[in-house]
Amino acid sequence: MKKGLIISIMAAIFLLAGCQAQGDGQTAAANGADAVSASAQQPSGPGQAGATTADSSTNAAGQPGRGSGEVVEIPEKLFLAQLNDICLNPEDYMGKTIKYQGMLTYYYWDETDKNYYLVYRKSPGCCGADGQAGFEVIWPEGSGNGYPNENDWCEAIGTLESYDEFGQTYLRLRLVSLTVLQQRGVEFVSQ
Repeated sequence: MKKGLIISIMAAIFLLAGCQAQGDGQTAAANGADAVSASAQQPSGPGQAGATTADSSTNAAGQPGRGSGEVVEIPEKLFLAQLNDICLNPEDYMGKTIKYQGMLTYYYWDETDKNYYLVYRKSPGCCGADGQAGFEVIWPEGSGNGYPNENDWCEAIGTLESYDEFGQTYLRLRLVSLTVLQQRGVEFVSQ
């Protein structure tokens, strides 16, 4: 599937969802007990390598991240609404730390000869429940970190940034951490 088509479908989903204010920035302490370090996994190719923290720095609130120290947490109950707000108002979120959970997948794009990794949840799409809502995620260059297995339930924490490719602007998270969790959240979201 072409990256442009994926992004277009995601954008259409975001436009159908309502807007929601930023998350409250609270940490999901309950998830800490369920977290399993993905670094224990052995690398074995795209979508198969373990991944943990790339930057162990913390902000004033003791939460991982950079910049202003504000963490925007995307809650499960308003997942699409919060993503919609971020995508429609990227200037309000650019450079802020975003934290959310979802499944990991990746797509290979022929035109760039690269894999693109996505932490997402299933959502309404053009043909029923075939949409994917989330962000592309990328480790900082030279970090040496890999990615968990495809379909692993992950908590992604990263800084929102934009980049241009083939004349199109895309949003992605530059990861601070990507942690595999034992307990899965709701895979399909409609709000």
